[in-house]
Formats: sequence, C-alpha cells, structure tokens
Amino acid sequence: MTGKKAFFVGDLGKLMKKHIEWQNVMAPIKPFYPVRCNSTPAVLEILAALGTGFVCSSKTEMAMLQDLAIAPENIMYINPCKQASHIKYAAKAGINIMTCDNDIELQKIARNHPNARLLLHIATEEINGVEEMSMKFGTTLKNCRHLMELAKELEVQIVGVKFHVSNSCKEPQVYLHAVSDARCVFDMAEEFGFKMNILDIGGSFTGSELQLKEVNRVISPLLVDYFPEESGVNVIAEPGRYYVSSAFTLAVNIIAKKAVEYDKHLSTGMEQARSDEPVFMYYMNDGVYGSFANKLSEKLNAIPEVHKKYKEDEPLFASSLWGPSCDELDEIVESCLLPELSVGDWLIFDNMGSGTLGERSTFNDYQRPLTYYVMSFSDWYEMQDAGITSDTLMKNFFFVPSCIQLSPEDRFSTAA
Repeated sequence: MTGKKAFFVGDLGKLMKKHIEWQNVMAPIKPFYPVRCNSTPAVLEILAALGTGFVCSSKTEMAMLQDLAIAPENIMYINPCKQASHIKYAAKAGINIMTCDNDIELQKIARNHPNARLLLHIATEEINGVEEMSMKFGTTLKNCRHLMELAKELEVQIVGVKFHVSNSCKEPQVYLHAVSDARCVFDMAEEFGFKMNILDIGGSFTGSELQLKEVNRVISPLLVDYFPEESGVNVIAEPGRYYVSSAFTLAVNIIAKKAVEYDKHLSTGMEQARSDEPVFMYYMNDGVYGSFANKLSEKLNAIPEVHKKYKEDEPLFASSLWGPSCDELDEIVESCLLPELSVGDWLIFDNMGSGTLGERSTFNDYQRPLTYYVMSFSDWYEMQDAGITSDTLMKNFFFVPSCIQLSPEDRFSTAA
C-alpha cells in the first residue's frame, strides 16, 4: 500500500478513551487542545465533537479550525509573540481570547484587536533538577499591576490568568505558588474594575493516567480554596500530548546501513560482547526534518521496535539510528541494541502522535508520511452513539475486531 515510504497509523478510538479519562479525573476543568501538537483534521474533528476547546499559535491553525466550522468562542490565540497580521485575522474571525505578558504585546493587541479579551500570562517560579527557572514567558505579579493600568488606559479587557507548569517539574509546591499568585492577580483586577472569570492552568500533561491523577490530587484542593465554584471562575487546561501521543505509531524503513569500528562509534554506557564486533549505523526514511522534529527542541526518547521476527538467541549489536538528510543533527537514537537489520526492514516507533503531524520542513524534498486510521468496532459504535461522524474518518480507514487490543505491530500490519 505505501511501498517503502514511512507512514503513520492512528488509533482514533484512543482519543475518545483519553477524553473519557480526562472527564473522570479532571472534571470540571475544561480541556483546550493545542492544535500545534497534532493538526490532522481527523483529530481536530473528533476532539471538537467531544466538546474540547482549542488553542492556536498561528493564523494557519486558526484557519484550520475555521474550515472545520469550530465556533470562535471555543478558540484561544495564545502565542506569546504574536504577529500583527495574525492578531487582525483573529479579530476578523471573532477569536477574542488571547494571552499577554508584556506592555509591548498589550499595545500591539490594542491597536489590532480592540475587542480582545486577555488572559495575563504569569510566570511560575518552578525549579527543576538543573535549577531552571520558568521565566522565558510570563510576567511577574509586580508587573501585572502595570499591565492592568495600561489595559485600562487602552480600554482593553482583561478576563483571566494563565500559568504553565513544566512537566519536568516534580514539586507540588509549584502549583500552590502558581494558584495563589493567580488569586492575587484576580484580587488585583477587582481594584481596576476588571471582571475576570477564566483561569488557565496550562499544559504539560504527559498522557499518563498516573500523572493526571497526581496533578488532580495536588490542584483540586487548591482550586476549592482559591477559586471555589461559587466564584464563577471557569478553570481550563491545555492537554495536547495527553490526547494524541499514544494514539499514533510511526513505521519507518531502513534505506542504508554502515558498519563502523567498535571503539570509534560506541556510545558511553553501551556494552557489547566483543570489541571486534561491528557497530551498525542505520539510516531511515524519516528524521528530524520530518516526523522526529521534536528531537531538535526537546529530549525525545524514541524507542525502536523491530517489525520482522527474529530468534530469541539472535545476537544483538550496538546500533545508532539516523534520518535521511546526512546532517549530523539528524541522529534519532544515539545508541541501542538491535539484531542486524537489512536495507528494506521496518522499524516501529510508538507514542508518536505529538509534535509529529504539523507543518513540515521542505528539507531534501521531505513529504509528510501518509496516515492510516484504525478503530475497533466497539469504539466506532461508541462514537456513533455519541453523535461523532466524519467524512475524514472514512478515508484510509480500517476496522479491527473489538476483541483485539492493538499493539504497534498489529496496527502496522493492518495498514501495511
């Protein structure tokens, strides 16, 4: 079906399961999905039908949602550094909720979108294991007063607060500081006559139910204390990776291989039985200028699975995996143990739904891999019962028996 081209397989039933899980654990916090995580129409249509909102970082993303007839009141424009033309587009489209964290951005919004309703983005003083402060975006409590004075002067409405806690931060105290700071901003707003009713607790939900429950355990009592139901504040969040990561699997093909000397290419910590054994470098038909783009901006733990069957006692060799560009940055896996592979063999990468299916580089004439959708009959009937229908879902679509729990290999075999 695909020849030897890389391709994705998306199990869309998992989106619905993740949404049910969110409702069970995080209700009444409403999810607003960041379109940049995965902008495939099928994902956006299903999430819209499930009742999520959306957050956009560009004009292109806003246009996608408009094409799907998603109501502007369910869309936020949250890029911290907005282009004036994109602000004007949001104004024309009726997308009013935006974030802001400095006076220059506030003045730009006032000039180009007089009806904008702003969330002040406050910084979280989170410190992770490497003493990294989350101060790249977000303003201080002291500066919030200045921004409110300026907003009053420019006649721009401030309607809420946004903060973001990095998923690298493990300290529950960070949420305590963030929520209490948000409460201070709400109280400050009353002095200026702003009627605020939105609290955005940001993203960084990994997709793990355990992590979701831990966040809920920490933040729920804080919301009860600082933003009780009778306050009328709507609490929202931005789960992106949470929804889509586990739903997509990527299949790539080995297009070239090279054997190099043991002592010249073996990574630190990689053990091998004998130093006279080769170390293999495999080149795949997808890389950092394509589906592994996240590798350039964050720590991406890509774990390959070999599709072909091999014997349990077959020798394993130290290996590294590279994209097709021949660029030194195009290293996908620095070191792993694999049986010896041949050109034409397939590797499978699970949990590839986030940050892999947006706009892509044109480097080396890169073309986005095709996506094939699978769903169990039971998930399909459940979607139909929920009133979720889509012409998009019927293109390149495969049904599997509801009794089968699809592994990455199952999904690969169904599409291939």
